[in-house]
Amino acid sequence: MNTGFEPAAPALAPRVWAVGALARAVADLLQARLNPVAVRGEVSGFTRASSGHCYFALKDDTGQLRCAMFRRAAGLLDFVPREGDAVELRGRLTVYEPRGDLQLVVETMQRAGQGALFEQFLRLKARLQAEGLFDPARKRPLPALPRGIGLVTSRGAAALHDVLSTLARRVPHIPVLLVPAAVQGAGAPAELSQALQKLYLLAQSGQAPQANLARNAGAPPIDLILLVRGGGSIEDLWAFNDEPLARTIAASPVPVVSGVGHETDFTIADFVADLRAPTPTAAAELVGAPQAQWLAELQARAERLQRGLRHRLDAEAQRLDWLNAHLARPSQAVAAERVRLAQLQQRLQHAQALRLERERARWQTLAARLPRSLTAPQAAEGARLQRLAERLPAALARQLGSADERLQRAALRLSLLDPRLVLERGYAWLEDAQGRPVTRAAQTHDGQALAATLADGRVDLTVRGRRSG
Repeated sequence: MNTGFEPAAPALAPRVWAVGALARAVADLLQARLNPVAVRGEVSGFTRASSGHCYFALKDDTGQLRCAMFRRAAGLLDFVPREGDAVELRGRLTVYEPRGDLQLVVETMQRAGQGALFEQFLRLKARLQAEGLFDPARKRPLPALPRGIGLVTSRGAAALHDVLSTLARRVPHIPVLLVPAAVQGAGAPAELSQALQKLYLLAQSGQAPQANLARNAGAPPIDLILLVRGGGSIEDLWAFNDEPLARTIAASPVPVVSGVGHETDFTIADFVADLRAPTPTAAAELVGAPQAQWLAELQARAERLQRGLRHRLDAEAQRLDWLNAHLARPSQAVAAERVRLAQLQQRLQHAQALRLERERARWQTLAARLPRSLTAPQAAEGARLQRLAERLPAALARQLGSADERLQRAALRLSLLDPRLVLERGYAWLEDAQGRPVTRAAQTHDGQALAATLADGRVDLTVRGRRSG
């Protein structure tokens, strides 16, 4: 039956493309319809490969476009593009066939003014700098031997593993306390501020809870704080450009090290912190000298102390030997004096006898020359001289005996003062390491090294306790 309508023609089936062919067709279509193009936006994620090629994204509030700038075009740039820079690009839209990605091959780039985020960053930086928050005078030096380290970052951040690995390798003796916080997103600045304030309380109170200890339970007081995050675009790092967070960092009671992003990334937190590290790993390397360095320094000082002690002991031993050689016993001195006195006595007796013999001979000669008849006074004088000559040897003997007796008494008193005789009775002479005499218990302390001189030698002692009599 003819209804007045003709049957519809069957629909044509779509052409079946190979993937690569379709990508090339789209590229050809873009080349024919749109290229060359000029576009304006903000630079994000700019990197320069070792080959000289540059890769980045161009974006605005509603979209994002991958861009590639090859070495020849990049060599013509008169500035170094940075995160957030507003630029105008000219180039060709194409499809990167291996991935099917739309990208802009940039031929020229010129500045178009700073991006909105970067301008906001600059305004905040200028205001805080005018307030003095970046003043080098308020920056504090890092402690050489921190008792504990506070760490603020995300639990899932790669920076956490890098920092903990570096700290465990360099300063395994320092405990680390992790207070986790988001490092990206709208709520990140508030979480970062809260985490820092928790560490401030611990730093001021000197106490650390057992929870969230990344290493070494029972951490001592926090003396240093690390605020770290890995690299990213200006949007990824924007949490660290927050004004309240900057003021929280400035209020820290202990030094803060900021390790946010890569070496070329700068945030407000970097300027406010006491020290800015180029990377999170570098921040961990700045917190203190490696344990091996301290141990080597300690070993070197111990060796110098031992050498000095040996030198001092050798010098004191030589001095003691010299004194011992030059300090004879009092009994020996007395014996020497007794010998000398006996020799003098013998010489005196011999001299007296010789003198008497000469005088007797002289008187006999005189008597022979005188006439036989002497006057009475002359005879009396001669008799008196004869008696004196006879009494002189006895008087000299008594005087020498008295002197010898006094010498013996003096020798006895001197021998009683001989310290070696005192040592023979069971006493000892105590000296400290400097050779000073120790005569009171109050002069000693536990572990002190002493030397005791006995009758037959010296004994080294160590004080283990003391009691007052």
